Amino acid sequence: MTKIRFLLLFLSLFVLSSLDTACGQTPEQARVLAPPPPVGREFRGVWIASVANIDWPSEPGLSTRQQQQELLEILDRASALHLNAVILQVRPAADALYASPYEPWSEYLTGRMGRAPDPYYDPLEFAVTEAHRRGLELHAWFNPYRARHPSAKSPPSANHISRTHPELVKRYGSMLWMDPGEPAVRELTTKVILDVVRRYDIDGVHIDDYFYPYKEKDSRGRNIDFPDAPSWRRYRASGGTLARDDWRRVNVDSLIHQVYVGIKSIKPWVKFGISPFGVWRPGYPPITDGKFDSYAELYGDSRKWILNGWADYFTPQLYWPIDRPDLSYPVLLQWWVQQNAKGRHIWPGNYVDKVNGSATGWLAEEIVNQIALTRAQAGASGNVYFSMSTLMRDADNLPQKLLSGPYASRALVPASPWLDSIAPLTPVVRAGWDAVKQVATLSLEPQGKESTWLWVIRARVGDQWTTDIVPGLQRFYMLPKLAGGAYADAVSVSSVGRTGNESVAVLLDVPTHQ
Repeated sequence: MTKIRFLLLFLSLFVLSSLDTACGQTPEQARVLAPPPPVGREFRGVWIASVANIDWPSEPGLSTRQQQQELLEILDRASALHLNAVILQVRPAADALYASPYEPWSEYLTGRMGRAPDPYYDPLEFAVTEAHRRGLELHAWFNPYRARHPSAKSPPSANHISRTHPELVKRYGSMLWMDPGEPAVRELTTKVILDVVRRYDIDGVHIDDYFYPYKEKDSRGRNIDFPDAPSWRRYRASGGTLARDDWRRVNVDSLIHQVYVGIKSIKPWVKFGISPFGVWRPGYPPITDGKFDSYAELYGDSRKWILNGWADYFTPQLYWPIDRPDLSYPVLLQWWVQQNAKGRHIWPGNYVDKVNGSATGWLAEEIVNQIALTRAQAGASGNVYFSMSTLMRDADNLPQKLLSGPYASRALVPASPWLDSIAPLTPVVRAGWDAVKQVATLSLEPQGKESTWLWVIRARVGDQWTTDIVPGLQRFYMLPKLAGGAYADAVSVSSVGRTGNESVAVLLDVPTHQ
C-alpha cells in the first residue's frame, strides 16, 4: 500500500472516530456503520435547441411568462428523467438568447431580431438559476460561425454583424456565414463566449459540428465552394504557404484552441465540450462508407483536437443504429475512445428524435441498448440526446423505459481530475426528528472555502441503500418514509465540488420515533 493510500485510509478512520463531535453521534453508534457502495457516475445530457424553435421556445414571440413556463417544464422533465445536464443553445446565428453587449437578441425569442423580452428578463440567467435549483449542470451552446439560418424571418437588426461588418459575412446558399478565415471573426466568437463565461455561472461551454458550413448545391446540383477568396488571398499575400483546405482547417483549429485556453484562464472549472460529426473521415474506422468527409467538407479536424486534449469532453454525434453495417454505433464509439490520448470524457450523442412512431423510426429499445453499449465500452462514460422535444413526448414510451431501466437511479457527472483533483472537506451533518411530520431530518453544513455543488444523500434500510442527489445550496433535508412504510436507520452524506470530486462521507444513525 502506498503512503498516500495509507494516509487516506487513516483519515477516513479518523473521520469515523470523530463523528461524535462533527455529527452529534457517539463513537459507539458510528462504529457499527459500514459505508454504502459508491454512487454511480455517468453524464446524462440533452440538447435544448433554440434555432428554428426546435425545442425552446416552442415558437417566437411568446410572452415572458410562457417562455419561462416552458423552460421550467423542460428542466423539471430533465430532472424527473434523472438526467444531470442540459445543453442550451444561446447563440444560434450571431445572435443571443441572453443580454449580450456584442450581439442582438435572437428572433427565436421575441419574433424580431434585436427585440428584448417584455417584461424584461435574461433567459440564460433564469435558465442557470433554475437548472442549478434542480441539481442540473447547464452548458451554454454556441454556434461559432453561422450568421443567419434559413428559418429566420425578421430583418437583421442594426447591431447584427451582417450590418456592422458585412465584409466578414458571406452569403452561402440559403444562409449567411461568418468567414472562419477572417481573424476578426475568430476574435468576435471568442469574445462572445468568454463574456458569457465571465458573467454567468454556467457549468460548460459547448460547440457543435457547424464549422465551415455543410455543402450547398447550385441549380444543377453541383457543390458550391465557400466564398472565402478575399481572406484566402490575404493569407497567401502575407506569406502563408498552406494549401487552401489545410488553411481552412487551421482556421478552425485556432478558434478551438483559443476558446479552450480562454475559458481555463477565467474559470478553470467550466468544462469545454465539442460535438463533432460522428465520423472523422471515411475509412476511420474501416467499416465507414465514403459518403461524407467532415474533415474535408466542414474542415473540422476533430481527431486532432481529441489527440491534443483541446476540450474536456467530446460528444461525437453517433446518430446511427447499432446494426447498420457501415455506421455501427458501437464500432464508431470504440474508434473515438481509441483516439482519446489525453483521457478526456467521451460522451457520445444519441439521436432520440428517431424514436418518433413512424414506419422509418426506431423503437425505444434502440436507445436503451445504445446506453448499455456505452456503459460496456471502457473509456466512455455517458450520453447526450438530441433533442429535448422528443423526451418531452412519450414516443414508444421512451421516458418510461429509461426510468424503469438504465436511469432508475440518479448519477453524478464523472469527475474531471485534470481540472481539479482535490476533494471538498467532509461536511458537518446532524440528524434530527420532526415530530409533526414524523420524519427524520438532516442539517447540512459545508466546510472549507470550496462551495458545495451537490449533496449525495444515501439512506439505509436493513442492508439496502437508496440514493438521492440534491443541490448544494440546500441546507436542510427530510428523509422520506420508504416503500412499505419503512424508515431509514442510517445515512451517508457527502459533498461534491464543481468538477465532480466527492468528499469523504459522513456516516450516522438516524433517530426514529415511530
